[in-house]
Amino acid sequence: MTGTAAPFGADDYRARMERAARTAADAGLAGLLVAPGPDLVWLTGYAPTAVTERLTVLVLTPGRDPVLVVPTLEAPDAAKAAGTPALTLRDWTDGKDPYAATAALLDSTGRFGISDNAWAMHLLGLQKALPRTSYASLTDALPMLRAVKDEAELRLLAAAGAAADATFEEIRKVPFAGRKESDVAADLSDLLRRYGHSQVDFTIVASGPNGANPHHEVGERVIEHGDMVVLDFGGLKDGYGSDTSRTVHVGEPTDEERRVHDLVREAQEAGFRAVRPGVACQEVDRAARAVIAGAGYGEYFIHRTGHGIGVTTHEPPYMIEGEEQPLVPGMCFSVEPGVYLPGRFGVRIEDIVTVTEDGGRRLNDTTRELVIVN
Repeated sequence: MTGTAAPFGADDYRARMERAARTAADAGLAGLLVAPGPDLVWLTGYAPTAVTERLTVLVLTPGRDPVLVVPTLEAPDAAKAAGTPALTLRDWTDGKDPYAATAALLDSTGRFGISDNAWAMHLLGLQKALPRTSYASLTDALPMLRAVKDEAELRLLAAAGAAADATFEEIRKVPFAGRKESDVAADLSDLLRRYGHSQVDFTIVASGPNGANPHHEVGERVIEHGDMVVLDFGGLKDGYGSDTSRTVHVGEPTDEERRVHDLVREAQEAGFRAVRPGVACQEVDRAARAVIAGAGYGEYFIHRTGHGIGVTTHEPPYMIEGEEQPLVPGMCFSVEPGVYLPGRFGVRIEDIVTVTEDGGRRLNDTTRELVIVN
C-alpha cells in the first residue's frame, strides 16, 4: 500500500493491536503475524518504503506487548511510524537468522494467523524454525478484522467518497465523443488527484461494446456518439478508499438502453434498501439480483453485488451468495449491480454504503439517473 497515511495516533494503533490480539485468541489462534501491506499499515501506521526479501513482521500475541521485527537498516524509519510507541522494535542485522529471532517470540506449537501477502519464503522459514507450528491466512481466519470502521475511519471514507463524487461532477462536463477511452481515463485520474487522492487505483472507461466487460482495461478505442460508457474509478485519499461507478450516454439513448439503465438503478436501490444490522451479506446480493433476474437479464449480471472498502479498495466483507456474515454498524462496502450485454453495451451503478444502527447510508451522492454527455 502506498499513499498518504491516515491521521491516527499511537493510542488508536494500540487499541487496534489489542483488539486484533483478542480477536485472534477468540478464534483459537496463538497470535497474528502481520507482514508489510494493508494490515500492517492499519495496525501500526508503518509502510516500509520498499518491500524486500528481508523479513519484516508484526507479532501480536494475547497478553504480550506487540513486537515489530525489522531489518536493522530499516529500524530508523519504522521507529517514526505513528504506532511505534505502542509496540517494541526488535531489529536483526544481515548475516543473522531473522526466523530464529521471530521464533523466540512464538509458541512453538501454536497456530497463527498470517497476512495473505506474506512472502512464501518467510512462511517457509518460520515453519523450518518452528516445525510444530501451523498457519492460517488472515482472510480465512479473521475476515472481519478491519471490516467495522470507527467514527474517524467513517469520516475519512466519507471524505474519499465526496472527492469521487466531485470527480464525477467534473468528468460529465468534458467531451467524450471523438476522444479515446484513455483520454477520459487520464481526466479521471487528474481529477481524483485534484480532489485530494494521493493514489489512483483504477479508472475504467468502458465505451460501447467494451462496457460488457466489467473490468475492461482502458484502451485506444475512440468513443462514438451513441455509446453507453461505464465509468468506474477510485483510489486512496488520506489512506482510505473511494470507489464509485456511473454509466453515462453520449447523446440520446435508445429505449432499450434507457430501460436497462433504469433496471440497474432499481436493482442498486433494492440492494441498498436491504442493508440493515443483522442481515446476512448475501441478502444484499439477493435483493439486487432478484430485480435483474425478474426482468429476464439474470444471466447478464456476472459478478457479486459488492465488496468491502477501507485502507484498500477491495476487502471483506463481500456481498455475495453464500456469505452469511451478518452486517454490523460501521461496515462499509459497495453496492454495484450491473447488466452486461456481450458485443453491445453494459451498465453499472455503484455506491459505497455504510451500515448504520437502523439501515444504511450512502457515501456517494451523485445522480443515479442516466447522464447524457457530449
